[in-house]
Amino acid sequence: MASATSLDTSLPTTSEPPASPTTTSAQTQFPPINIGTRSSTLAQIQARWVEDLLKRAHPHRTYRICPVLAQGDKDKVTPLQQLSQGENAKSLWTGELEAMLEQGEVDLIVHCLKDMPTQLPPSLTLAAILEREDPRDALIVSPKLPKTTTLHSFPAGSTIGTSSVRRAAQLRRLYPSFKFADLRGNVGTRLAKLDAEDSPFAAIILAAAGLKRLGMEDRITQYLSSDSGGMLHAVGQGALGIEIRKNDEKIKEMVEAISCERTTRACSAERALLRALEGGCSVPIGVETTWRKKKGLATGIEPSLDYDKHGKAVEEPVDLNEQELVLKTLVVSVDGKESVGYEAARKVRSAEEAAQLGRDVATVLLQRGADKILEKISTEKQWAAKKQLEELKVQS
Repeated sequence: MASATSLDTSLPTTSEPPASPTTTSAQTQFPPINIGTRSSTLAQIQARWVEDLLKRAHPHRTYRICPVLAQGDKDKVTPLQQLSQGENAKSLWTGELEAMLEQGEVDLIVHCLKDMPTQLPPSLTLAAILEREDPRDALIVSPKLPKTTTLHSFPAGSTIGTSSVRRAAQLRRLYPSFKFADLRGNVGTRLAKLDAEDSPFAAIILAAAGLKRLGMEDRITQYLSSDSGGMLHAVGQGALGIEIRKNDEKIKEMVEAISCERTTRACSAERALLRALEGGCSVPIGVETTWRKKKGLATGIEPSLDYDKHGKAVEEPVDLNEQELVLKTLVVSVDGKESVGYEAARKVRSAEEAAQLGRDVATVLLQRGADKILEKISTEKQWAAKKQLEELKVQS
């Protein structure tokens, strides 16, 4: 993905779409393509990147960014556990935009794929998944601590800021002495809370992709993965998805031109896994997809390399169809005391074959007891959300 520094970050903060200049007479023959997005700075940077890709692929059209304040962005107080109960969980970040798409007010929506429900409204479809940015989680330590601080070096009782059940559950599993505090808001707000003089946080955890797109990569202290910190990322993390009306063949053709097959296959496996487990974005299901050919292994961002007889990496990427998609998964209870993991690898020659891999892995996880963990999590979430809401009412 293009660096955030190459984009126009002077973005509008209202819901009024900015005007897009018309540069050729041919462009005036067609109405602008309206691109729906959440109103945060990060969301609009992502939408601008998609707009740039579309301009390159279809320079004869004009485009307009239409930012909207999503339900999950409106309420900065209510804990996510309460906001994401029942049917509301399916549209916490997408509901308003999907209504606009169905009504024809926008032509497509740019989503962070990890925020998209695995089951969409009947009239809508996920038409394209774009090249993935770094899918890993990132540790950002307090400025009071050395930049070399890692998860392993935090003293017992350290407080980590995160609103993600998945992140907290995985860390409790490996670091039971850590404390966790809810942390909501956009990236800038969360960093400000970490940097405050009276901050209770030793560190916070954010998605590496968002930090990189905002040009804040220098704040990352440690990249977290299965090999570093023992963390698996969220389904779809780091990827952008484009949602359109199912019967809009013209827009479908336009966005398919900017789709990434490598990312589509990896994320199709992840999303099929999540759907089969019936878990939402706030459920502790971690994944990690990589591509493997012989001795080569890559993270799904860059093609894996083949090796010659001397063990040296061959610079040319291997055919995607000749690589194995490796899907590593982990389901963890909220307290971190119970977990079920599984890893599988298979050549997948289409998104459909990748999705079947995801479903097959989900079947194994369920056979190993993931269903009992997820059922317990659902019950605990309901009680925790109710307790947090009662506490907020008392405080107000």
